[in-house]
Amino acid sequence: MSEASGRSVEAGKGWTWIADGFGLFKKAPGVWIALVVLLFVILFVLAWIPLLGMIAMFLLMPVFMGGLFLGCRKLQGGGELEIGQLFEGFKVPQTSNLLVLGALTLAGWVVVMVPVIVIVGAGAVFGTLRGDAAGAVAIGGSFLLAWLIALALSILLYMAIWFAPALIVLRGTAPVAAIKESFQGCLRNVVPFLIYGIALLVLGIVATIPLGLGWLVLGPVTIASVYVSYLDIYGPA
Repeated sequence: MSEASGRSVEAGKGWTWIADGFGLFKKAPGVWIALVVLLFVILFVLAWIPLLGMIAMFLLMPVFMGGLFLGCRKLQGGGELEIGQLFEGFKVPQTSNLLVLGALTLAGWVVVMVPVIVIVGAGAVFGTLRGDAAGAVAIGGSFLLAWLIALALSILLYMAIWFAPALIVLRGTAPVAAIKESFQGCLRNVVPFLIYGIALLVLGIVATIPLGLGWLVLGPVTIASVYVSYLDIYGPA
């Protein structure tokens, strides 16, 4: 098995990634919280810009994540995390590859949405033309089918991009190769990721209860957990 494609790890690692991610958070909690708030503000502003803002969000997210992963490596090595770490991805030789990854991610979401739009549209047209109970069932069925397809395709897309920014910025992997290696790494660790996902879901519900303020901690922990899981599956770069 090629290390570049990812190793298989034991199921319990799914929780260990979160615990170790919290360990990295504890090394600089104030800076981590400031970084998450700053990133949220940037994304919030971009979200208000019609179309171009959304495109910019997709293009820039891998760059921001790359900078944060470099920050995780710095913390792990005994260095200090700084606010400017969020923009470190713009200063590395792999910046263009991170932007390409963002473009490929955007294209991936378009692929996810096309069948959803077609199925919902066809169901709506058929249901409207029928105008009876069967038509209503067709509309409801089209929404359910579209949701299931979107869920399945979204999971595949997340597998493809989950480790891609880390592979690019920490290993210098090319974008398409990073997508392939990320997918293979996730595929080889389905059970640990299942435990990881369930744990994050529960923690996410808890973090949302106090007016969403818990995400000031869970957000950085999640980012750090991706870095930790990357090290477990691909090894240090």
